[in-house]
Amino acid sequence: MRQSILLIYTGGTIGMKQDPDTLLLKPFDFSQISDEVPEINRFGYTIDTYSFDPVIDSSDAKPEFWARIANVIRDNYDSYDGFVVLHGTDTMAYSASALSFMLEGLRKSVIFTGSQLPIGMLRTDGRENLISAIELAAMKDDNGEPMVPEVCICFENKLFRGNRTTKYNSENFSAFSSPNYPLLADIGIHIRYDRNAIHSFLPEEGEFKVNTAMDTNVAILKIFPGMTESYVDSVLSAKGLRAVVLETFGSGNAPSLPWFLEKIRRCTARGVVIVNVTQCQRGSVNMGTYANGAILEEAGVISGQDITTESALTKLFHLLGCHSDAESVKKGMESPLRGEISLK
Repeated sequence: MRQSILLIYTGGTIGMKQDPDTLLLKPFDFSQISDEVPEINRFGYTIDTYSFDPVIDSSDAKPEFWARIANVIRDNYDSYDGFVVLHGTDTMAYSASALSFMLEGLRKSVIFTGSQLPIGMLRTDGRENLISAIELAAMKDDNGEPMVPEVCICFENKLFRGNRTTKYNSENFSAFSSPNYPLLADIGIHIRYDRNAIHSFLPEEGEFKVNTAMDTNVAILKIFPGMTESYVDSVLSAKGLRAVVLETFGSGNAPSLPWFLEKIRRCTARGVVIVNVTQCQRGSVNMGTYANGAILEEAGVISGQDITTESALTKLFHLLGCHSDAESVKKGMESPLRGEISLK
């Protein structure tokens, strides 16, 4: 039986072509993708397309946009073996993280990809990224089950867990990294899967369903030397605030300024969930290592462990959408829902 893949084009550089008269980049009709990348016909798969109208610049990504993608997958889940989401690179890590939490009980591949150069350009990286993403989304294991039943990002010959990624380079084709989790697959002459890193579906995860409830009353507070009280106040006093991603130094350290710690204590005392995430690209938060981390823990801050900022933010959106009480949100943040943190 022929494999069937749904390409969901949301926008982004990969779907652009240069107008020969104006030289401006414009989105092309993605239903004609096989004309642009005829190589995909050689797979022998059934490849259908769904295009957003209008397409979205990924800088405009927000929960409603993520819900649209999730609902397209829900509505077509039984009709396709896998899904490829074509998306702009700027917020792809946020979107892949958000979808990983929205899609519960997922047993098929949802592969995000895009490009740094438009697919109509001679040196585009989009063609190879698209071909690889389609093949990965269709791949089955020896039991006939999807090889990678989770939300991923495929970019520059690498397959990452979506909620472990961050965009780290705006100029090279190798735009994404996964600092704290191994590749799910390395794409060379052969596709080499790391089966130990790939999620194994468990029966207790239940049937596939989509949960798009999200509460965005979350702020990011980045710690830096010389920060002022007014800056911290502007973040922690935001109306309706329910949670904060606190980006700290090293293994989770922050200044021991009395006024700062008092503001953090007052914030957690009124039920705001504050999650400690390191500013470092690689490594984990351990607030017990140094005194300046321990004082945050004493003030009611919880550890984000080795989660990325993108994943911490979207996970908080998800948990706040599901729970009205802070304790349930804290419990959820300290436990892996979709492999977004490493338990020690």
